[in-house]
Amino acid sequence: MIAFGDSLYAGYQLGPKEGLAPQLQAALAEDGVVARVQNAGVSGDTSAAGLQRLSYVLDNAKTKPALVVLGLGGNDMLRGIGPEQTRANLDAMLAELKKRKIPVLLTGMMAAPNLGSDYANAFNPIYPELAGKYDVNFYPFILDGVIADKSLMLGDDLHPNAKGVTVIAEALAPLVGEALPDGE
Repeated sequence: MIAFGDSLYAGYQLGPKEGLAPQLQAALAEDGVVARVQNAGVSGDTSAAGLQRLSYVLDNAKTKPALVVLGLGGNDMLRGIGPEQTRANLDAMLAELKKRKIPVLLTGMMAAPNLGSDYANAFNPIYPELAGKYDVNFYPFILDGVIADKSLMLGDDLHPNAKGVTVIAEALAPLVGEALPDGE
């Protein structure tokens, strides 16, 4: 399986075993699910950058991934990129994964309150609407239960610390287990 996303996936400022991929793999193992989680997170990636590298990552994987956990768009939001661009890029990534018959767990993002209600009203529906359109598994907000707790966040108040990633991985593990094809 491939964890494909931005710094929230890459393990920004965390040790090699503290990022999402290794912690998700460990959480799955605790649930009795044997799966290798490849880290394809790149800090700073926008949805456009992710779209540009998706085919490369898939084409160069040793085997076809049993699942892609997809999470991009946070940097789009932080940079104020138009939600229609984020939607189009995520839509194109989901279409590519569907074409390749690779199951997806989409992790959502929410607009920061300081961007205003107009931006939030355009940005926040992107993820649930695309999850429905492509009938993929969906986790509504990657930082759910983490971002409001300073003890789970780095000093920048944008990225989870290792304990925060543990919370995320433990929340995602059951959904990943359900999304994986039988026996994978």
